[in-house]
Amino acid sequence: MRLLLVEDDPRIAEPTREALREAGYTVTWAQTGTEGLEAAMLGDYSLLILDVMLPGMDGFEIARQLRGAEVDSAILFLTARGELGDRVQGLDLGGDAYLVKPFAMPELLATLRALSRRERGQGAPRLAFAAGRGMVDTVARTVAWDGKEVAVTGREYALIEVLALAPERWFTREELLDRVWGPEFEGEARIVDVYVRYVRRKLAQEVISSERGRGYRVEK
Repeated sequence: MRLLLVEDDPRIAEPTREALREAGYTVTWAQTGTEGLEAAMLGDYSLLILDVMLPGMDGFEIARQLRGAEVDSAILFLTARGELGDRVQGLDLGGDAYLVKPFAMPELLATLRALSRRERGQGAPRLAFAAGRGMVDTVARTVAWDGKEVAVTGREYALIEVLALAPERWFTREELLDRVWGPEFEGEARIVDVYVRYVRRKLAQEVISSERGRGYRVEK
């Protein structure tokens, strides 16, 4: 799958490009908005990763011009601006998903997989759990509880998504650590317990079940 990365900061772009290549993507890197727009117009890319704050032309303007030219490649915005208004603007301009910096590489790869599934018409973009009280939008990367969107961090979202993708399945702490933090993470495994507590506080105490020797799960 061919992918265009438009990011002006080499400290972000170079490790991101390497991780994407290891994941099986063919990656083209553009460092300015103008270069990114030209590449997207000329190339046949399945996915576009656009930094919002770019020299010359920002990611929102690139998306606006691409959609005006009927380029229908899936667009993922990367930005340090995570306010709701910015997310809405990006999606209204034709973006498909939004990832706030700093992000973990497993988050990025999971988002790209969700976009790829949608492009192929596979999988559901929304995942219900906890008897319908919880809802995960895997494209917009948002979480709702009892019909109201709940503000979650990228890591909290990734934890909820992993559990919601396989409700009723028990995940050990080590499995969640690998899927949410990535195999390169060198911190303590207890960080999983900390984030489970964060999610319970934001949604409901009973949303994530735990059992010694089995791990964590959400109800279907």
